[in-house]
Parts: sequence; structure tokens; C-alpha cells
Amino acid sequence: MAKKKIKKSFFERFSAKVTNATGSTPAFIIACLLVVVWAATGPVFNYSETWQLVINTGTTIITFLMVFLIQKSQNKDSMAIQLKLNELVASNDLSSNRLVSVEDLSEDEMKVIRKYYEKLSSLTEKDISMHISHSIEEAEHRNNQKNSLRKQRIIKKDKS
Repeated sequence: MAKKKIKKSFFERFSAKVTNATGSTPAFIIACLLVVVWAATGPVFNYSETWQLVINTGTTIITFLMVFLIQKSQNKDSMAIQLKLNELVASNDLSSNRLVSVEDLSEDEMKVIRKYYEKLSSLTEKDISMHISHSIEEAEHRNNQKNSLRKQRIIKKDKS
């Protein structure tokens, strides 16, 4: 099945590219070099207020704009993670669907739920070793189960 290409907005594409580029090693090196060049020109300009204003204004403007670009990328990443977690919660028969919208709860309500999971974790620690509960064999078994379930759904879908 071919993936359908989804058209992203200009700002979404732009913010993703800029965020990736500015988070790279070359971008950091360039920023460091600019600061070194600026510092080296200090004696040439007698460390004047204009010389200081150049770096202050430049960094302030860049920081101001980057906040919005980074926030855009963070919002998208956060939403993607939230959707993936919602899918996991909704697809598991043993999990509570109340957790699908847990981000909408108050902090006090979340603390109550956290206490539940802390208790569950402490009970599990007493029962099972981490090496037993997360083994390669378990991963292979779960993968086989998923493949089997997918095949069953395809067969049911084809029959109907």
C-alpha cells in the first residue's frame, strides 16, 4: 500500500528545517565562531556601546524568533507523542480508556492517578525481576502475537 503524501504548511516545513538546522553541530560551531569574531573585533571598535549593541541586538532577535520556531516543533512533537500514547492505551484491553485524555485533568487529579501507578509499580517490583519481564523472548512472543492477530483481522475483513 503506497503512503499518501500529506501536504504540510509552509510554516510547518520551515520551522522543522530551521529547528533541525539550528540544533546541529555546524550551527553551534558557526554561532561560536560569530561570538569569537565579535569578541576579536572589540579592540578595533574600542569596545564601544555600538560594538556591544551589535551582539546584544543580534542575539535578542534570534532568540525571540527561535522561541516561536522551537515551540511550534515542540507542540507538534508533543501532539504526536500524545496520539501514540492514546493509541497504546486505547488498543490495550487491560488499560483504562480514562487515560486517553489524561492531559486534560487537573494536577490534583493526575496526582491521584500517579499514586495508583506508583503502588502498581511497587507491587510489580516485589513480584518480577526486570530481566524476566523484559526479555528478548518476550519481545519475539509479543511480535508473533501481533502478527497472528493482524492475519486474523485481514481474514475476517476479506470474508465480509
